[in-house]
Amino acid sequence: MFGLLKPCAHSAARHGIDPSAWQAHMCGLCLGLRDGHGQLARAATNTDAIVLEILTEAQQSLPSPRTAAGPCALRGMRRAEVLAADAPGVRLAATASLLLGAAKIRDHVDDGDAHRLARRPLTRVSTRWHARARSAAAPLGLDVEPLIAAIESQLRLENSPGSSLAELTEPTQVCAAELFAHTAILADRPENADALREAGWHFGRIAHLADALEDLDADRAEGRFNPLSATGTTPEQAHALVAESNSLLRAALTRVALDRTATVRWALLDPLGSVVKRLGRAAGAVHTCATGACRTQAAALPVAAFTQRPDSDDLIKQPSLLEGLGIICTQYCTGYACCAEHTGPCSGRRKEPWMNCCDGCGNCGCDGCDGCGDCCDCDCDCCDCGCDCSC
Repeated sequence: MFGLLKPCAHSAARHGIDPSAWQAHMCGLCLGLRDGHGQLARAATNTDAIVLEILTEAQQSLPSPRTAAGPCALRGMRRAEVLAADAPGVRLAATASLLLGAAKIRDHVDDGDAHRLARRPLTRVSTRWHARARSAAAPLGLDVEPLIAAIESQLRLENSPGSSLAELTEPTQVCAAELFAHTAILADRPENADALREAGWHFGRIAHLADALEDLDADRAEGRFNPLSATGTTPEQAHALVAESNSLLRAALTRVALDRTATVRWALLDPLGSVVKRLGRAAGAVHTCATGACRTQAAALPVAAFTQRPDSDDLIKQPSLLEGLGIICTQYCTGYACCAEHTGPCSGRRKEPWMNCCDGCGNCGCDGCDGCGDCCDCDCDCCDCGCDCSC
């Protein structure tokens, strides 16, 4: 499985959602790929495609049909209720997974990452998945040819000197935009299509730039193509574009009529907020919030500038590395922080129990830890702690 989105089960209850919901969608996609395209197609399972199932279901008055799934090693050999393989959202997600999986294989072959003996069979798999995606898209009413054309244009753009960053990210954005928009068609809510297309456009840019940022050092070391190096874009500039798209995606979704907003918040918006924070730390930028306006500050500024609450004149004494590790081991790993007031291992601040964390910006007292969902509704990272618990 691969993909950008990873919702946290710990924060599901805060949204009134069953923590097993993500697995029900993921298993539904995996079984949909198996039933529709064979066992090997399960390797194309893409966690980002699951958001297509969630968006489709979120626009419907009734939930998508479920079915009983047999024991599976990834579920500890337990049975489970999962989305039915023939649900429209699952079929769309399976089509997207095949397209993205085929593109990922082709990218590995073109980059020379695959052994020369494996290139021909991998290319055959990629071609087969493209054909499967074409056949699966037709019954859904999805015109897949523009998406395939966009994917195939990627290599041409990468080999064309002078391509701009916007041109390099456009194929991913086109695919994500049309797939997001088609969830409105499947849900019989065509009035949502334009706003979802805009949200998908920005999701595509986030996904492309996140991949470029995370692979930047490795690509430089191996001499591989990276859109940031090729266009002279700095990590700070790339992160600013990611943060911009995150805000614009959220704004677009406010114009979408949804029957299940909490699920979209938990499965899409919260994980994206965590991605923006993580990439910001990697790019050497942090975000602070002042009167609702977001400002990027260089990480090279004195640490004291970031250990002071906006509403306090007292500097917080930060724990040392060993003290921070001790806090993590005794308060976080034991679950103590979930139900009792505790000390933040990064900031040294006293924190409310996670179970008391609210949705209001600035009043929750939490660290907004990466992977546990945003404790604040805004995207300004005013609860920034700089940690990366990825729980």
